[in-house]
Amino acid sequence: MTDWVTAAWLMLGGSTLLLFIGMPVALTFISVNIVGAWLYMGGEAGLAQLARSSVGSVTAFSLTPIPLFVLMGEVLFHTGLAVKVIEGIERLIRQVPGRLAVVAVVAGTVFSAISGSTIATTAMLGSLMVPVMLARGYHPTLATGPIMAIGAVDMLIPPSALTVLLGSLSGISISKLLIGGVVPGVVLSVAFVLWIVLRVMSKPGLAPAVEAQPVYTGWERWRPFFGYVLPTLSIFGVVVGALAGGWATPTECAALGAFATLVLAMAYRVLTFDALLKALKGTAGISGMILFIILGATTFAQILSFSGASNGLVQLITGQGWSTGMVVAGMMLVLIFLGIFVDQVSMMMITLPIFMPIVQSLGIDPVWFGVMFLICMQLGLLLPPHGLLLMTMRGVAPPEVTMAHIFRAVVPYVVMSLVLLAAVFWLPGIATWLPGKIG
Repeated sequence: MTDWVTAAWLMLGGSTLLLFIGMPVALTFISVNIVGAWLYMGGEAGLAQLARSSVGSVTAFSLTPIPLFVLMGEVLFHTGLAVKVIEGIERLIRQVPGRLAVVAVVAGTVFSAISGSTIATTAMLGSLMVPVMLARGYHPTLATGPIMAIGAVDMLIPPSALTVLLGSLSGISISKLLIGGVVPGVVLSVAFVLWIVLRVMSKPGLAPAVEAQPVYTGWERWRPFFGYVLPTLSIFGVVVGALAGGWATPTECAALGAFATLVLAMAYRVLTFDALLKALKGTAGISGMILFIILGATTFAQILSFSGASNGLVQLITGQGWSTGMVVAGMMLVLIFLGIFVDQVSMMMITLPIFMPIVQSLGIDPVWFGVMFLICMQLGLLLPPHGLLLMTMRGVAPPEVTMAHIFRAVVPYVVMSLVLLAAVFWLPGIATWLPGKIG
């Protein structure tokens, strides 16, 4: 057995085993890194280099957008502006089949445009809307499925902290990766709405035929939209417009978005000290966790490269004579399989040190590959039995909603996500057209 094979088994196999037995992600990779640095980088000298690399990995300027994007969503939720947005959307959508489920998807799409956290979106919509929908006679699968599905779409539509993390770890342009998720994210949102309407039309028992609701006409119907929804969406316009126009870097766009969110909250007089403190605490907790994980991921990739495992695996795969399409399809299948068992950050940390050298050696469009990677991670949020959003929904849903309901609820949305992944695979322009317009 050659040295690089031993290193690959030790680093990749060891980290995967520790993740499967339940060790926290950051501790898993730091533990494996210490062993790898001692064995492959010269004992104490290797550990000293590991410490220097770890510090350098978390002080990179490219990571600055992560806490700023997270802050945008935290302010939105803790100030109560999110509830106002739901009310504004609910007044506009009248009697359509599965009305409240459609409202949840549209509201979730709006939150995706101003929030960097999939869990926060799912938890908020689930706690607010699922009890109301069940009380009005919605079937539990129709009440929970759309909310989990649109929460996962949060990963595709900027701003997204995980997209910034993927770009930072992979070396893919963060700006183009953020923009590349817009079209697939919107396509999924529209598909979810169409599915809900068609499903309720074919099986009316899933939702009440007529929902008792106040009738608003004229300005009263449109006032919340112009008063809350449109100003909130303007933040998305500022962030994506500056990115697409090439007028600002991702960090500058994130700062603009966070500043605009705070100004909006102050304008509505909802930015209380208590709300700001909760938003800052939430931002610090999530950002600290992400940065701690980056610390382990960066040094993990360096040790794999130094030991020869990365180069050996790349040569092994590229030397098989497979077509580029077969290699990419194989990588996507690996990601979908991993998504069943491990979280999204672990997926990145295990695969990127191997996948990105292959992408570079075969001349694969990195933005196209990155968007498909994001879709696979979005799928992982919904895949039973360990999908993170499934667990989130179980935590906020009423007791009468069982795990069986939740598992059945996500099946059609997983299928639609798989169809989107296939579409992007065969039609790369879905992912690359909009980033190609960046100045």
